[in-house]
Amino acid sequence: MTSTVLVLNSGSSSLKYQLVDPSSGEALASGLIERIGEESGRVKHQSGGSTVEREQPVPSHADALKVALGLFDEAGPSLAGAGVAAVGHRVVHGGALFSAPVLLDDDAVAGIRSLIPLAPLHNPANVTGIEVARELLDVPHVAVFDTAFFATLPPAAATYAVDRKVAEEHGVRRYGFHGTSHQFVSAAVAAHPDVQALGRSPLRQVVLHLGNGASASAVLDGVAVETSMGLTPLEGLVMGTRSGDLDPAIVFHLVRNAGMSVDDVDTLLNKSSGLKGLAGVNDMRELQRLVASGDEAARLAMDVYLHRLRKYVGAYAAALGGIDVLTFTAGVGENDARVRAGVVQGLGFLGLEVDPARNEAPSREARVISPTGTGALVMVVPTDEELAIARQAMELVSR
Repeated sequence: MTSTVLVLNSGSSSLKYQLVDPSSGEALASGLIERIGEESGRVKHQSGGSTVEREQPVPSHADALKVALGLFDEAGPSLAGAGVAAVGHRVVHGGALFSAPVLLDDDAVAGIRSLIPLAPLHNPANVTGIEVARELLDVPHVAVFDTAFFATLPPAAATYAVDRKVAEEHGVRRYGFHGTSHQFVSAAVAAHPDVQALGRSPLRQVVLHLGNGASASAVLDGVAVETSMGLTPLEGLVMGTRSGDLDPAIVFHLVRNAGMSVDDVDTLLNKSSGLKGLAGVNDMRELQRLVASGDEAARLAMDVYLHRLRKYVGAYAAALGGIDVLTFTAGVGENDARVRAGVVQGLGFLGLEVDPARNEAPSREARVISPTGTGALVMVVPTDEELAIARQAMELVSR
């Protein structure tokens, strides 16, 4: 019988799920339940080419999971016959407690709960999803952490230059996020035939995970040595609604002179900044349409976005002592040829170029988009965080 993993990603008002065969990499079913706790929830379940969509009340995460389980019975495939060996939970913050996937027992759940101060927007929902799923599904449960891949950051990269005692007492350091994606993609890059043919050892990679949230990593022979996100996912690149890097004194300035509270500034920097703050939209497709129409605010937003990306690529090439592969992944990275070309523009001194035809050719496969014979490869590699979580969960429960 095929062994599968049910992957759950519990958000503050949503539940995303996928039934995965870790061996084949196939997603047998997937679904999303949104607007949990609102007057009317939105439900979507896809399996075998068919889709069930409807609106119905979903008062709580417990109800959401019950709805999801019911959809497997209604639309398939039946979980009873799917050989579910484990449930894999995406957890945003593992702090210093969790540097690898962990089997979930009461102590592990308590540990995740203790990290809520480091991820107040994410870990509470993750804990809720875990508690509900453990009650309803009698199989091993595994937590896979967004921060785990970056537990290898050297102290010089992980340490903020703030008072050491304050940092130790409050867990202030750089943790990094999107680690499941960066780990999956960097491993796929290393295994790609064109990269193997380079014969570079150690292999020096920069990975750009570009979606509504965005992050960069520097990976040396499979080990993360730098990443753009820090204590929280706010640091680093310009994102859909997040500011990324800024002078921390901006916070003091706004509190003292604009009459804003700490919560006001938190909301500003996380939800009303980035591309949305600069151009009024956070969807890259809409931003590109505005740029094409001659909108000056959109043009500036794109310039700021690309400038920050180029700066990080250059910095990470310096941290690695050079660069062998630059890889784009996630929604924007995989689908927007103009962004890819814009990032690489001017980086020829690092051996980075894109071939226009290769860059613009539509494909869902991992591929090289740089010209033949360049000093470094530029690649597009689709990410699959659900598959990565499923494989890590299966590996742990099979030991």
